[in-house]
Amino acid sequence: MPSSPVSGVDRRLFLTSVLGAAAGVAGLSGCANGSAAADTRGAASAPLADKVPAGTRLKVASYLNAQQLQFRLAGLGRLPFEVSSWVNIGAGPDVINAFRAKSLDLANNAGIPPIQAHYQGFDAKIVAIDITRKPNYLFATKPGSDIHTVADFKGRKLAFSQGQAQGVVLLRALKQAGLKYDDVKLVPLTSNQFLTALQSGQVDIAPLANNQAPAYLQQYKSKGARVIATDVVDLLNLLWAPASVLADSAKAAAVAAYIPYWAKGQVWQYEHPDTWNEEFYVKTQNLTLAQAKGISDLANKPLFPPSWAEAIKWEQETADLLAEGGFVKKFDVSSLFDHRFESLAAKAVPAEYRR
Repeated sequence: MPSSPVSGVDRRLFLTSVLGAAAGVAGLSGCANGSAAADTRGAASAPLADKVPAGTRLKVASYLNAQQLQFRLAGLGRLPFEVSSWVNIGAGPDVINAFRAKSLDLANNAGIPPIQAHYQGFDAKIVAIDITRKPNYLFATKPGSDIHTVADFKGRKLAFSQGQAQGVVLLRALKQAGLKYDDVKLVPLTSNQFLTALQSGQVDIAPLANNQAPAYLQQYKSKGARVIATDVVDLLNLLWAPASVLADSAKAAAVAAYIPYWAKGQVWQYEHPDTWNEEFYVKTQNLTLAQAKGISDLANKPLFPPSWAEAIKWEQETADLLAEGGFVKKFDVSSLFDHRFESLAAKAVPAEYRR
């Protein structure tokens, strides 16, 4: 799903402040192995129904109302269940809070929110994977900065949100450059505060989504701001759902039915950038066509792996990286994946989109 090009809020955002809201749960368990997990443990092995039962309803995330627009433009037809609400939500903490409140059944995020949710004691499972091969983020400097490479981050103040994709991209970039956590000052912020922190000089560096960088540079390049590109990727774009939703056979069938629509919708958007630029970015986000094209030119080709082996390996590396910094406890991430859904996205798309 697309992200906001101007607001600073990416579709994959995850606010670390959710730790405070969920502190009671996290303090009790520190992971998703409590009674809630026990109640749903058997659900992951129950076969999926071949047909969605009549009357089944799901509450589905649709940040900036983009998902239903994508489905309509792609001409995918009616879903075989009722969407009781398209929830305009994208940030990880909002997603987890909505999951807890039972006001959301299915969401689109990066690989980090499921790790953080597990650490907080909330049981949710990944049901679909889209692999991202190209970097989605750049590192932006504050105006007047003398920073030109990641090696120059040493001793600097870096905007950091541990449970968001941006945070893990930063940690991976530091590791790649041979920098340790105590070589830099990690300033805990939520990613929708990054732009303000850069502008005010509160931080020296902040990770920005590719689609945020042009607007930032347009305003601050003349004042000495720049961006630093790396080859660090945020590998996973995924769908996930509470284990309690997946334990309901009717809702699990609806989730399974939704996944091919999700995969086909992304393929359509990738293959029809001109239409998407006009209908979404220009008409709903008030961008110029040139700005929209600049964003779509950076888009990743959607890739839906028939096997989740690479995704699990990356997710484990990410969880281990967070554990090394003391941000979460070490655990086996294989518990985050519901393999009943593993092949559904890949089967729905042409071979060139299966990787």
